[in-house]
Amino acid sequence: MKHSTLFVGLDESKQTIEVAVAEAGDAREVRRYGSIPNTPAALRRLVSRLCAAKSLHFVYEAGPCGYETYRQLTALGMDCVVAAPSKIPRKPGNRIKNDRRDAETLARLHRAGELTAVWVPDKDTEAMRDLTRAREDAKYAETRAKQRLGAFLLRHGRRHSGYPWTYKHLKWIREQLFDHPSQQICLDEYLQALAEATGRVKRLEQQIEQLVPCWSQARLVQALKALRGVKTLTAATVAAELGDLTRFQRARDLMGFVGLVPSLNDSGQRHSSGRITKTGNMHVRRILTECSWAYRFPARRTPDLMRRLKSQPEAVQQISWKAQLRLCGRYRKMRTRGMPQQKVITAVARELIGFIWATAQEVSAN
Repeated sequence: MKHSTLFVGLDESKQTIEVAVAEAGDAREVRRYGSIPNTPAALRRLVSRLCAAKSLHFVYEAGPCGYETYRQLTALGMDCVVAAPSKIPRKPGNRIKNDRRDAETLARLHRAGELTAVWVPDKDTEAMRDLTRAREDAKYAETRAKQRLGAFLLRHGRRHSGYPWTYKHLKWIREQLFDHPSQQICLDEYLQALAEATGRVKRLEQQIEQLVPCWSQARLVQALKALRGVKTLTAATVAAELGDLTRFQRARDLMGFVGLVPSLNDSGQRHSSGRITKTGNMHVRRILTECSWAYRFPARRTPDLMRRLKSQPEAVQQISWKAQLRLCGRYRKMRTRGMPQQKVITAVARELIGFIWATAQEVSAN
């Protein structure tokens, strides 16, 4: 082992790490090394035991334990790859799965070069990602609170004729009175839960606004805000989830990465495309779809957009206007042809990520 190269597969769980090793150029089966505690000290001992090899190449699957193992191994000077779970080759007939087999599979595939690595964020970017995801969770809780309150009122025949969840609607809800005290308590509790959820969303959004200027991706966030429908929350989410956009050679690669390209069945004489693949980062895909609704209206530079454009270079401003002309026109043409609105919005979101890629390229060049 003194002059060998070892590929080390790690199957990580909350308490333990299953380890398997494969030697380069060795056609034999991968060896199970054993199981170690999932602690920094145990990981350092593992590295010291295997360091007799000429070089070590670690790999583990991205999962709920995050990137701490990656950071510990790279701090020790080791080469480490975090594999994308959705792109790990799997045999359809293999129905047996456990930690030992997973570790051996990772070591074998890493030796063969058949694994796709995920992008690992730095600690500041991961912190911003946690903040944007916390806001998303809080928004989901707010939506659920509204649904519960609305369902409670509907069960008792209380219907509001105007737009839902406006100031007038909430005022109308607060004025509702029930004969039974238990039902009045339910209404008050539902209103309190909604107020708490709404307050949590606002607090998190304020923290995002305050912390973005101190972030290493602040320039990119400001540049992305030049696009119509993209404000601080959207730009911060895209930057935190995707990181360095310049690592994608083409805009089409980024579209496929977030799962906004149609699936394809091209076999023999059969050629058909289906729904979007929905692979990759669902947070970016969701928020881009929401932003695309802004392109339903004709292209124009609103006062708010002009304020966001003032501090941006001329090239970024041109990309912003080109995006408006392209996406607003595309929405109008597709709707004129009778295509469903949700399908049109998805097509606009796919092209919007292309303009985001172009803006990131311009920011990195300057």
